[in-house]
Amino acid sequence: MLRASAACEKAGFPTSSLTCEGFFKQGKATSIGLGFPNIGLALVPGHIGTKSTEQLRQDILHTTLDEVIKNLTSFDQVGQASQEPHPKAVVARGDFFAINEQFYASGYTDGLPIVPPTQTLIDAFLSYTELEADEVLGVMLPDKRAATVWSVAVNGVMAGCKPQYMPILIALVQAMADPSYGVEHSGNTPGADTLIILNGPIIKELAFNDQQGALRDGFMPNTSIGRFFRLYLRNVAGFHLHKTDKATFGNTWRVVLAENEEVLAEIDWPTIGMDMGFARGENVLTIARYSGGGSLSSVSGSTPEQLLPYLADSIERFNNWQITFTTSHGNGTLRPLAVITPILARSLANAGWSKLRVQEWLFEHARRPAWEFERQLKEWNIRGTWNLTKDAKEGKIPALFLESEDPNRLVPIVWKPSDLMIAVGGDPLRNNAYVFAHNAFLGFPTAKKILLPKNWSERVRSPSQGSA
Repeated sequence: MLRASAACEKAGFPTSSLTCEGFFKQGKATSIGLGFPNIGLALVPGHIGTKSTEQLRQDILHTTLDEVIKNLTSFDQVGQASQEPHPKAVVARGDFFAINEQFYASGYTDGLPIVPPTQTLIDAFLSYTELEADEVLGVMLPDKRAATVWSVAVNGVMAGCKPQYMPILIALVQAMADPSYGVEHSGNTPGADTLIILNGPIIKELAFNDQQGALRDGFMPNTSIGRFFRLYLRNVAGFHLHKTDKATFGNTWRVVLAENEEVLAEIDWPTIGMDMGFARGENVLTIARYSGGGSLSSVSGSTPEQLLPYLADSIERFNNWQITFTTSHGNGTLRPLAVITPILARSLANAGWSKLRVQEWLFEHARRPAWEFERQLKEWNIRGTWNLTKDAKEGKIPALFLESEDPNRLVPIVWKPSDLMIAVGGDPLRNNAYVFAHNAFLGFPTAKKILLPKNWSERVRSPSQGSA
């Protein structure tokens, strides 16, 4: 809504954006990032989803309407002066505790202690990239702030990363800044958070955990890089709770998921990096945002036909309201993720099944009745009148959603088999899986190659690697 209003304002047409009470502060903060600090907002008290038609009518007539008229007939010329310090300014002085108190008071931290980013530590990070400190890697919404190599180093220090993680941090920020990822949606209502998936030799070179506890904190590279992501969202993109981050409940940052490259090579399955278009053996980082998920604690069976129903059922169940991204809201951008353990991957591969064949089986079986699909959109996702038959006939969704007009026909939750992403990691000897519900175009899978500095092999083996 605000982006449409900003486009109209830029063209010289006054606007008034109707904004529910819970999003009013976010609207004001977002409008600043869009370059229109005085864009017209009209308050809608409470939330429209909990009001009767008559209640909503009264609120609009007695509160919202006057603000709409004011916004369309007047304009406040007073801008907001920026109080932001220079990127390389010294913003705090003192001991460890004093620095942390000042950073927390200024909104630079996530509530946990940070490593004070001194010039010496920043320089150590900058030594692990061929890029100049002032080089811009992209622009971060909603604050429209330049993502520089310098700011990557600063936040890397703060997060507790080691300097040699710098090439990964740079690739991560490049992925965040890629428009296909959609960083501007990081503060949306479901509170979805991003998972970083890593592939390549760098997993072993920097001692990432790809074994038991693969999604748990406790290993420095997995943990600190995951924390870096959230700090960078706060300090550079500009997502702050009670302001631009409007997650109803929210999640905290996720640790890096390092795929088990040895098992994937052994069974000749592609890695996530390969699925994203890169070659086996390349260091690749992939990010995507997920609104939830859960563990399958026991996937039992000796054949694919016995094992895969567990996955199909969970993929369909966990990606519940998210099917709005299959059709009405982001057509075809849903990308559920299933993380399976090596023993499950080996069992499937030993039966002669490729990763693609597994995806095809899941595509055929992770389905729900058409009438239930439509009910979810109409009544529970509040998408109004919805008709899969009509949309399929008009070419808005694939024809496979209309193999018949039987309301009990089973329809998929994604458009094609490869939309169902599969990663391999975790405890090698447990028959478990973890399914993530995707946030679609509000955090679309985006991958970047990790570029290493000169003499990487020698430096990464050096016993004096240093840390922040």
